[in-house]
Amino acid sequence: MSVLVDISHRLGGFAIGARFESAGRLTALFGASGSGKTTLIGMIAGLIRPDKGRIEVDGRVLVDTGAGIFVPKHKRRIGMVFQDARLFPHLSVAGNLRYGRWFTPPAERYADIDAVVDLLGIGPLMNRRPAKLSGGEKQRVAIGRALLASPRLLLMDEPLASLDEARKAEILPYVERLRDEIKIPIVYVSHSVAEVARLASDVVMLAQGNVVASGPTEAVMQRLDLLPAEERGEGGAVLDTKVLHHDESFGMTVLGSAAGELRVPQLAMKTGTPVRIRIRARDVMIATEKPRGLSALNILPGTITAMSPGEGPAVEVGID
Repeated sequence: MSVLVDISHRLGGFAIGARFESAGRLTALFGASGSGKTTLIGMIAGLIRPDKGRIEVDGRVLVDTGAGIFVPKHKRRIGMVFQDARLFPHLSVAGNLRYGRWFTPPAERYADIDAVVDLLGIGPLMNRRPAKLSGGEKQRVAIGRALLASPRLLLMDEPLASLDEARKAEILPYVERLRDEIKIPIVYVSHSVAEVARLASDVVMLAQGNVVASGPTEAVMQRLDLLPAEERGEGGAVLDTKVLHHDESFGMTVLGSAAGELRVPQLAMKTGTPVRIRIRARDVMIATEKPRGLSALNILPGTITAMSPGEGPAVEVGID
């Protein structure tokens, strides 16, 4: 399934012009606050009518201003999860989940309630009201409600932004399962480098209403020059690896990557399991010969491909 967006729109003094196409499992809209992420996702959802452009989901035209097409939001078959869960307080978790199914004709339903409950780990919560749920539990129920509408596309507008770090750590594995097991495209809004690097297969980077970069996560997220100033300390390389073996004696896991073997604290994963890791630029030391006598566990060969002045005494270095 694919998503195509090519729109332009003006809201007061703010103009947004965005074009991107993605067939990835989870496409992240990434950028600083005020870059236009939520406005863009609102246009995909049908909450905002763009001044000009075209939006397609899996070949179905939702917006084409030139042809006078604008499919109303309730006919788009799009699920949406907001920053706040927006659950119905008078309904139990089970009631909130069933609500998502009411608007989808039985013949078009593909989401099974038992499978969704298992996927999100919310079985023990079914009889609770939202007031008795934690923030992370509420968001999992909100995701389940959206999935049970059997959407063609799932939009997630900073779903972890209102959660503390403990609750984020609780819900991230469920979003990963969602990405890997549910066969619908997901568009995920975030301004967190860590979230995007962990979850996204593709990234669309926005700045002041415009797309400044798009493509595979590992290519886009290494561009420190494109990251918001407050996130540049989190920039670095994103590597797709797999578990080679575990070193039980030292409590380590050895990962294999195109760059070489990497050792990390032991992971509760089977040999061969894919693992995405992020190496922050600020954690990298550079040596002109192989270091000796250091406690560093991961030493990789590389070639300096670019150097440019950074902020203050810093220098930004590109390594291949």
